[in-house]
Amino acid sequence: MKLTPRKSKKKYQLDMTFSQNLGEKQKALSRVIAHIRESLDINTIFKITVTEIRQLLNTDRVGVFRFYPDLEWEGEFIYEDVGTESVSILATKLHDHCFAQEFIQLYREGRIKAISDIYQDVASDCHVKMLEKFQVRANIAVPLMKCQDLWGLLCIHQCSGPRQWEASEIEFVKLIAEHLGVALQQADYIEQMKLQSAQLAQAKAREKAAEWQKTIARTIEKIRQSLDLENIFRTTTEELRKLLNSDRVAIYRFNPDWSGEFVFEAVTEGWVTLMEEQLKQPELAENISECLLKDLIEPSTDTYLQNTGGGQFAKGEVYRVCNDIYNAGFSDCYIKVLESYQAKAYVIIAILYNHKIWGLLAVYQNTETRDWQEDEVYLLTQVSSQFGVALQQAELLKQTQRQKEEIAQTLKELQETQSQLIQSEKMAALGQLVAGVAHEINNPISFIYGNIPYVNNYAQDLLKFIHLYQESYPQQTAEIQQQVASLDLDFIADDLPKMLNSMMSGANRIRELVLSLRIFSRLDQAEKKPINLHEGIDSTLSILQNRLLQTETNFPAIQVIKEYGNLPPIFCYAAQINQVFLNIINNAIWALEKSIADGKLTDQPKIWIRTELTEKKSVLICIADNGCGVDKGMESRIFEPFFTTKEPGKGTGLGLSVSYQIIVEKHGGQIKCVSEPGKSCEFLIEIPLKISS
Repeated sequence: MKLTPRKSKKKYQLDMTFSQNLGEKQKALSRVIAHIRESLDINTIFKITVTEIRQLLNTDRVGVFRFYPDLEWEGEFIYEDVGTESVSILATKLHDHCFAQEFIQLYREGRIKAISDIYQDVASDCHVKMLEKFQVRANIAVPLMKCQDLWGLLCIHQCSGPRQWEASEIEFVKLIAEHLGVALQQADYIEQMKLQSAQLAQAKAREKAAEWQKTIARTIEKIRQSLDLENIFRTTTEELRKLLNSDRVAIYRFNPDWSGEFVFEAVTEGWVTLMEEQLKQPELAENISECLLKDLIEPSTDTYLQNTGGGQFAKGEVYRVCNDIYNAGFSDCYIKVLESYQAKAYVIIAILYNHKIWGLLAVYQNTETRDWQEDEVYLLTQVSSQFGVALQQAELLKQTQRQKEEIAQTLKELQETQSQLIQSEKMAALGQLVAGVAHEINNPISFIYGNIPYVNNYAQDLLKFIHLYQESYPQQTAEIQQQVASLDLDFIADDLPKMLNSMMSGANRIRELVLSLRIFSRLDQAEKKPINLHEGIDSTLSILQNRLLQTETNFPAIQVIKEYGNLPPIFCYAAQINQVFLNIINNAIWALEKSIADGKLTDQPKIWIRTELTEKKSVLICIADNGCGVDKGMESRIFEPFFTTKEPGKGTGLGLSVSYQIIVEKHGGQIKCVSEPGKSCEFLIEIPLKISS
């Protein structure tokens, strides 16, 4: 018997390796994000990150290169993690005109440079010499951007030889670089906050500066500890209202058409709630689009800007400071909008996301006009900047979650592919087995089965002849009498017909078994065809007869009770449907054996098989047993790939998963499990009478 060699083992192993690599990259990315959120120390973040990347990608060196644009793009490696067989390049300075001319513009545009072999992929000799100096044979260089400025490079070096970088590795390093860019930006904001806090401390009382610094720090801490924007915005607006002793602090979000709405608000008791008011007056969003933006674009009437010469924080942000709405030169329509807000003075700071206006942080004074102080505006500017960081981190989190979902979906599809692959291999092996049995056994058995009747006839004729001879010649010689006694001729005459009948029965059983195997596998029915389901069930029971009779154990035989309905031919894949019957009946036998072995089943072990037509033009097959059943809560998991309730080494966890795919995906039907733990289990299979090919 010759079996087809398995061809998919390597692909199965590659798929498993791929899924493991995806999982490791996702874990490493999560760890890097956690470090960024847990630590405000940029040195700690970079040191941990280069180590994580080198260990995950198994490279010879990972370094962070810092540019100094004022020195004609001179720079040096300020962080690195290097293997024992490669030299350290930490603090190595680089000042190469060739490098600056070829790559600086590329990196400023945020583009990634991946080189598999410097002798194949690098055009200029000067670049090759520079990489040879660092023992680099292959590398990935990813720009580190702080806002829109090129800050440095995240460099992945392979020194031992060429390396073909995978797209997933490049994408992984790119995501790490983006998160490091956020960390650089946040570190810069922290440095700004420290500097401005020092200036506030000099200008104002130390107590007030300390309190405001705490507010900014709490905002940063909220952003670092939680990416829940709703919680960040709600709590911060309330803190700002109390700290500034204002009547209202609100966050206004723009829509793509520049209409908008108030999304968060903290208001003193006694004033209208703008979030509720905008529901009653939808025109508020239209008015804000028509009037407010015009004033934001043309800030010449802003008294704060006139008095301070643009303010110390005029760095391209869009903002507005108004001490008295009636003395600011606003249009009538805009004054009406402000009056609907009950405002007499306000400060508005733009919330920027990716250098575009996302919305506004607005502080309103309703009771009277107010002379807003410079340090108050500084505070709001810093909080607004942190809101922008929170928006950016929330978006990065969404991207990470989407990638996590995509990875989970990929893993799920991979598991399904693996289970289908194993199923295909099992069925292919079974097909080869049946073909071998048919070829090696069927022909000689047919010869034996066909000749036994003739042997039986010949034996009867010989026995008749001997009997006639004995009657015709009763006086036998002593030698013949001695031979008859030695042969026990009477016993032979009685036992030989029985022996031939037994041989005939055995040969017939072998023929039936071969036929059952052919019916079970249906090698000649690879496409959907009308089949007799009862014939398929009977062939499966015939194959499992040895286990049902429990010939190899001391357990009682399992009684099979069949209650077949009147079913028409069912249009389906015969071999696949028979595989489902085999999986479920096999599980039922295992459950009964386990219950008997554990002493929990004292009654006759039984399997019930019932078929019937339903009113929904479908066929219902019920297979039940009085075994140990399925534990509570596990019914929903038994169809998952590789999930098994059996002991280790006794189940692959693929039988029911494959059965689910065959019934649901291949035949458009349904399969479910109804179990009473410790008492019984029933599988209900519903198949449409006819499904499209």
